[in-house]
Amino acid sequence: MKITKLVLLFNYQKILLGISVSLIFYWFSCKIRNEFFSNFLIVFSCLILINIFLSIIASYILYDKSDLYKLEKLPKYLNLNNLNKGIFIHASFDPISKELEKKYPEMELIVCDIFENRHLEEKMINISKKQFPPNPKEIKIDPTELPFENNSQEIIFAVTALHEILEHDNRVKFFKEAKRILKKDGILIISEQMRNEINFIFFNIGAFHFLSKNKWKKAIKESGLQIHETKDINLFAEILIIKNCA
Repeated sequence: MKITKLVLLFNYQKILLGISVSLIFYWFSCKIRNEFFSNFLIVFSCLILINIFLSIIASYILYDKSDLYKLEKLPKYLNLNNLNKGIFIHASFDPISKELEKKYPEMELIVCDIFENRHLEEKMINISKKQFPPNPKEIKIDPTELPFENNSQEIIFAVTALHEILEHDNRVKFFKEAKRILKKDGILIISEQMRNEINFIFFNIGAFHFLSKNKWKKAIKESGLQIHETKDINLFAEILIIKNCA
């Protein structure tokens, strides 16, 4: 429930607004004598409450009950225990890098924050960092100019971070930079919630915060990288395993 609580803290104003609107519609339904419009308002009021409830349940399933922030079900052929150099990228929310360091102690893992201040206020960032203190080794980077040498890394983890690169051209630049710094046959692992029908059903307009799979594919293809495999984390998110074959 730890991450779901953060989601509730971040969105409590929207949740309270939705509940208030629902109650107002219900109140009006009791005052209107026209049975059709009264029933319409009751149904609309219930739909608002159902949507709020579903989004909370979906958040719990996605963030706390799935592999999204655990990365425990990655394919065995990646041989993570045998890798020596890697990068973990996040966007000012890092519940996993310390666990990765414990799990793969032989890997020299560099933790990077690429947050671009799109949607979270400073207050929300502080709340997040109280729940999940930043890795003391963390560095802030420009995702379009990665500060690493050519062919120096074996793996890059990017967990619910790269959707914060807002412009398509900048996403392509990131993937080109990833290609530059990865060794031949190096791997980039992306975990992301997708902008698709199921996310619209459960998260409503919140799904616009994320990218469609076609947009990911387009940016990756333009960079010269290749999607090696995709894996469903659950209904709401996927892992893209991208390989540097050049």
